[in-house]
Amino acid sequence: MKIKNLVAAVYAPMHKDGSLNTDKIKDYSQFLINNKISGVFMNGSTGDFASLSTAERKQITLAWSQNKSEDLCLIDHVGHTNLREAKELAEYAADKVDAISVLAPFYFRLNTIEKLVQYCKEIAACAPNLPFYYYHIPVLSGANLNMNEFLIKAESEIPSLAGIKFTNNNLIDFQHSKKVANGKFNILFGFDELFINSLPVGATGWVGSTYNHLAPLYYKIKDLFEKGQMAEATALQNKAIRFVEILDSKGGFNGVAKGFMRVLGVDCGPSRFPHTTLTDADYKIIKEELDTLGLTDLFSRFDESLVN
Repeated sequence: MKIKNLVAAVYAPMHKDGSLNTDKIKDYSQFLINNKISGVFMNGSTGDFASLSTAERKQITLAWSQNKSEDLCLIDHVGHTNLREAKELAEYAADKVDAISVLAPFYFRLNTIEKLVQYCKEIAACAPNLPFYYYHIPVLSGANLNMNEFLIKAESEIPSLAGIKFTNNNLIDFQHSKKVANGKFNILFGFDELFINSLPVGATGWVGSTYNHLAPLYYKIKDLFEKGQMAEATALQNKAIRFVEILDSKGGFNGVAKGFMRVLGVDCGPSRFPHTTLTDADYKIIKEELDTLGLTDLFSRFDESLVN
């Protein structure tokens, strides 16, 4: 069954001292469900995986599995610069989540489709019962390879291959990838700022960080697009882009957006270096700026009545 609708790339909740605070995941899960999020993508770029130890990533995997719900599909990113560590993470996740994903090694970078298939094949084999998604994010991984070609070569090599988390602005490659093997693969679009652009090329599932904050806005864009109200839909997409730009201008989007979750009712704690952690006073100013932009009624909401 293909994953559809919004999947939130989730943050790694932390205490003030920077240690993991996995107790927060129960409330976090309810928050996402309340905002009609269909899944979580854990231990990814948004989740600061590169700043976490393998043991910490396992803690996050375990915590989400312990708060598993039929309303949320769990996708665990298990990629690592060390292939052995990635395989260990995949084995650990095998009985805890609904799918696994990996991005390409990002220091010694992969330069051929063949190497990428080999890398993915070894990791996928460590959790053969789980759907496997390649995490295509060339701006960070450096593996700027053609995903249409990858799927064609990988189909016969990786039995559990389910699709791609496609975090790239190459909509031509995205569209071609969706057509491989008569549309067999689940291509999840991962570029939030181009959400509206992904609709006419057939996207039906999306993974991104801003779905944590602005789920109602994106569902409204989708609804307006389906009604043919493109001017209104585009205006909302522009607000989402400004949200990213404003938070990014305050010290960097990753850290500032994580802290903004506190404004929405889910305190994910501070960010690890090199990301920025702001004060409550800073967020008061940011919230006022975003309200002026017209985002007040488009933020994701925290419903305390759903928390036990």
